[in-house]
Amino acid sequence: MYDQEKCKFAKTHEWAFVDGDTATVGISDHAQHEISDIVFVELPQKGAQVKAGERCCVIESVKSASDIFSPVSGEVVEVNESVTADPSLVNREAHGAGWLFKVKMSDAKELDSLLTFEDYKATL
Repeated sequence: MYDQEKCKFAKTHEWAFVDGDTATVGISDHAQHEISDIVFVELPQKGAQVKAGERCCVIESVKSASDIFSPVSGEVVEVNESVTADPSLVNREAHGAGWLFKVKMSDAKELDSLLTFEDYKATL
């Protein structure tokens, strides 16, 4: 479980849990509720370079497709194959087993532009 209180959030509803120079990325519980019944997740490729604020994957529900943006820049070092096999994991455990990918950050200072959990909650 990735403690929401220790995560940083993008205004676009992605979270980053930082451990050293690696950020685990997922979507917020609020976002998964808004997207609702998730039926497909397209993750970035391992080894791909992602940039903060740029589209890097897609989540589809029974009603729409939503672009997911990376909250940090760097190299994708791991993807969560469990959510491609069972996309509803994102609905059930947005801050746990439903994480999306991990990024080896190229610039940790980007975290300064993200919101704390309290600040994120205030935007909802």
